[in-house]
Amino acid sequence: MSEKAGGRGAMLVRQAGGALGEGALAAIVAAVVAGIGLVAFSTVQWPAFNSSNVTRALTTVGQVVTLALLVAAIVLVRMEKWPWVAKLLSWVGISGFATVTLGMPLAATKLYLFGISVDQEFRTQYLTRLTDSAALHDMNYVDLPPFYPAGWFWVGGRFASLTGMAGWEAFKPFAIIGLAVTAVIAVVLWSKLIRPDWAIAVAAATTAVTLAYGSPEAYSAPLVLLFAPAMVLAWGALYRPAEPAAATAGGWGAVLGTGLFLGVGAMLYTLYFGVAVFAVCLMALVAAGLALRERGKAVRAQRHRADGEPAVPGRWGVVWPILLRLIASGVVAGVLALTVWFPFLLKLLGGTIPKSGTAFHYLPEGGSQLPLPMFDFSPLGVFCLLGTVWLVLRVGSSRRAQALGIAVVAIYLWCLLSMTATAAGTTLLSFRLEPILYVLLATAGAFGFVEGARAVYQVLNEPARMPLAAGVIAVIGAVAFAQQIPHVLTNEITTAYTDTDGNGERADKRPPSAVSHYRDVDAALLAQTGRARDQSVVLTADTSFLSIYPYYGFQALTSHYANPLADFAARSAEIKRWSELKSPRELRDALAKSPWRAPDAFLFRRSGDDYTLRLSEDVYPNDPNVKRYTVAFPKSLFADSHFRITEIGPFTLVVVQP
Repeated sequence: MSEKAGGRGAMLVRQAGGALGEGALAAIVAAVVAGIGLVAFSTVQWPAFNSSNVTRALTTVGQVVTLALLVAAIVLVRMEKWPWVAKLLSWVGISGFATVTLGMPLAATKLYLFGISVDQEFRTQYLTRLTDSAALHDMNYVDLPPFYPAGWFWVGGRFASLTGMAGWEAFKPFAIIGLAVTAVIAVVLWSKLIRPDWAIAVAAATTAVTLAYGSPEAYSAPLVLLFAPAMVLAWGALYRPAEPAAATAGGWGAVLGTGLFLGVGAMLYTLYFGVAVFAVCLMALVAAGLALRERGKAVRAQRHRADGEPAVPGRWGVVWPILLRLIASGVVAGVLALTVWFPFLLKLLGGTIPKSGTAFHYLPEGGSQLPLPMFDFSPLGVFCLLGTVWLVLRVGSSRRAQALGIAVVAIYLWCLLSMTATAAGTTLLSFRLEPILYVLLATAGAFGFVEGARAVYQVLNEPARMPLAAGVIAVIGAVAFAQQIPHVLTNEITTAYTDTDGNGERADKRPPSAVSHYRDVDAALLAQTGRARDQSVVLTADTSFLSIYPYYGFQALTSHYANPLADFAARSAEIKRWSELKSPRELRDALAKSPWRAPDAFLFRRSGDDYTLRLSEDVYPNDPNVKRYTVAFPKSLFADSHFRITEIGPFTLVVVQP
């Protein structure tokens, strides 16, 4: 018995080691390809994407070339020639596709999609914070551990430190390289689950869909890319009907892989982690139901059992192996999750969360209805419709269809739960799951196209040119969708050119915004405080300043991205109270008695005899869910030697003197 277990263990080690080794090699190739591509793009003075079609044209050329490499890889695999050349071509092709699809349209700007606007502002602030220090810390508040998972941003910070770039500047290359690396890891993972030629095609399809609909949120995009193969892996771990355990190391390799995916999900993005756990638990329930059904059949047939045959196990006997695998995956995921969650959990044990956490208080129109992309009149809609048909037709006979189908059902159940939760005054942010749903249905669509083309080929008595015709249609469809990706991302790309970057420049060469004065504000702060940036707390409504320079903020941009331990609402009330004081002495006393570390400096805008801050409050269930309001500090509050006032462009910097 121990010999058998030892053999399974050795097989598991070989499988896991081989997959991890190949994945690491593929990741290195992808990083090199993406790095070379981005450096090459930056050496030319390109026109802005929003004022010229030059970069759009070159993007299409690059996409066609990289897709040709993928086609060559598929041909070599099908011909069973030069397997390592085929692998290398697939890695170069898919990482090059990701690089050129995003890197070329953004070649003339230092900013990533959406620039430093909207949600990208706090993400840039997080990367800036973890570039300044490798210690896990809240992006904004000086005395708190991080609430939002730090995994992507921590690695991005190390990338920025290694390359010598500021956090805001490292965002774009790190995001694109990260997507390229994840795309080749998806190829490797798929190749361990399905035929290698299918793996290349499916990974290419899901990469294209992810770039179009998931890339603006760069830190969650890796999970979008890997979600579909991870679900197939999880189903293989949990549902193993009548399969010889010795052939697959008892499925424990799949258990380990599922745990790794869930753990990485917890390190990157809480919402997607929750959805993945929900989907895997749903799979466990379905697997248990199927196992109990098979046991019932066996019990009914037991009277025909010959002497000496093993008895049918009890209900617990068939459910326990599934539960054990689920628990094992959870343990692996939990260990990984603690690497980023431990500081927050430790802080949480010492107190209670104030009632100011509003991260789930957002319900746009998309979150109030079920996403049904299969009925959209678009290339993606057609692909999703094909995938839906394939899932229905093959759910009884294909484990891939079962896995993807359960994952799709999990997404829709989450959407319904999110809509139901509105009655309790919150949501589950289901609108953010659309990229995952698109990728799951696109994956099914890829399988549907391949199997559908094969069925037509057989019905037509296997005409000699049918495979070529199917291949041509697939390639044309891929090019048609790929060249539309920059169009889908037009608003995000345009913002990257119209936002002012950390150097005070706009990539479209038009006059910069007030951000261009940030460099002078930073110089004045350093000179007047005599402290490093990460030793000062600044109260400002121009929070993009904190995205570029790693000062701590007294208050975050909105409550939805504020650490729930920070007590956002109470801080806003305190700021309002300060503005209503009557004298500089009262203000100094109030700052000294602040329940939180008081600001070392204020960065205001000017309005007549007042200094102003534009703050925000949560007004959910309204849409928009944020209300902006102005707090005005009379200038007379700072007419004291304890406050040093400096006018810089449209800003007034007030530094509190010791």
